[in-house]
Parts: sequence; structure tokens; C-alpha cells
Amino acid sequence: MSMPFYVSPEQSMKDKADYARKGIARGRSAVVLQYDGGILFVADNISRTLHKISELYDRIAFAAVGRYNEFENLRQMGVRLADVRGYAYDRSDVSGRVLANIYAQTLGTVFSESNKPWEVEIVVAEVGDDAASDQIYRITFDGSVVDEQGYLAMGGSAEQVTTALKERFDKDASLGAAVNAAVHALRHENGEERDLDSSGLEVAVLERGRREHRKFRRVTGDRLTSLMEEGAASGGADPAQDSAAEEPGGGSQDRTNGS
Repeated sequence: MSMPFYVSPEQSMKDKADYARKGIARGRSAVVLQYDGGILFVADNISRTLHKISELYDRIAFAAVGRYNEFENLRQMGVRLADVRGYAYDRSDVSGRVLANIYAQTLGTVFSESNKPWEVEIVVAEVGDDAASDQIYRITFDGSVVDEQGYLAMGGSAEQVTTALKERFDKDASLGAAVNAAVHALRHENGEERDLDSSGLEVAVLERGRREHRKFRRVTGDRLTSLMEEGAASGGADPAQDSAAEEPGGGSQDRTNGS
């Protein structure tokens, strides 16, 4: 008669954490950072349709690394919850903190009760009326929440990317300079400098000064290329150019479908 197989709770949790970390580390990194006009998101992503960065609600955006189908489920859940809460109460009642807490509860439950943890790490960011009121929350695979200040990197070789980002981060930088800092950091993933152009990046912003409600914009094409060139040449972009129109984030499409 065979003996029953037993694994201590501590070992089980450690094994699941190691599994999730390895899965996340296989993917490319993403960075989130403040700049003088709001919050910038830059992800190493060659896909034009499978987004790592999306709008959740008026002032709130979502960024993720790891397994796409798992963080896409989380994104869609967040969009539905935000829409229901905003409709039932008031749009101002939908906050980044509320959504971050819900994501933390969901991931914590999956990690504790499921045999396989979700291989995801996400950020929920909300742009405020000023830089001091911006909110950036990192939620890890086990449901832990960190209230980040200024900037962060996640996925892939996050430690190396964070170190490179710290060298150039300035919360008062123009959009061009912030893009330059983010690209510089992502180029140092895995500890080796590599080529990275606009075709391999997904970029979006939450712009503080844009419209009363919808603050999310994608930055693509010629606009992204010019920002990268301006940032590389001068360490920043002209503030007047930063106010030029970026490509819209797709409106409600970004919030309701799988793109």
C-alpha cells in the first residue's frame, strides 16, 4: 500500500511562487513612470493587436506582463466592474485604488486555492489633478499590492530595467524625455544593450490636461518616432509639441473588446 503524498503548505506556496515568477520572467518588460503631463506606459511588445496596455476607465489605465489570456481576463473584469460602479453610483466613485484592491483579492484567491497560479503582474494607474495625486499600484501574482512612487518596471529582467530607468527618471520631464528614459531602460533588459525601435514598442499615456473625463491616449506611428528622436537628441521634447494630438486609444473599443 503506497503512502499518501504530502507537501507542506509552506513548500506548496513556494513552489507556486517560483512557477509564477519563472513564467513572468520569460516575457518582455514594461515600465510605468510619471512625467510632467501625467503617466507614461511603455511595453516591449511587437504585436499591434495583443495589447499589454489598455484603458480601464476615465482616468485609469492598466498595464500587464506575463501570460496574455490571464491578464486579458483581468482587464475585461476591471472594465466591467468600473462601468457597473460608475453607472450605479457616480463616475468619481471609480478609482484606481478600488480596482487595485479587487485585482489583489482575485489574484490572492487564485494563488491560495488553485493548483496553478496566474503568471501575471499588473499595474493599475490613475492620473490625478496634479502629480502628487497620481496613483500607481503594482499587483503581483499572489495578490500583493504595492503603492509605487514615480516609476516601476515589471516582467522580464525587471531589476536591470529598474536600475537603468532610475538613472534617467525625472517626474518633471517632458513626454519626449520620459519616452527616452523608458526606452533606454527597456534596451537594457537582460543586462545587455539592444536595439529597440518604435515598431517594437507599445506606448500610451494618461494625460492630466486632456478633456474632463477620458485621459487615455495611445502614442503610435510618426508621433512616437518623433518623440523618440527628440528625446534621444535633447533628453526631452518641447512641451508645445507634447500637446500635439496623439492617436486616440480607440475610445470604448479599448475598454470593451479583447484588443
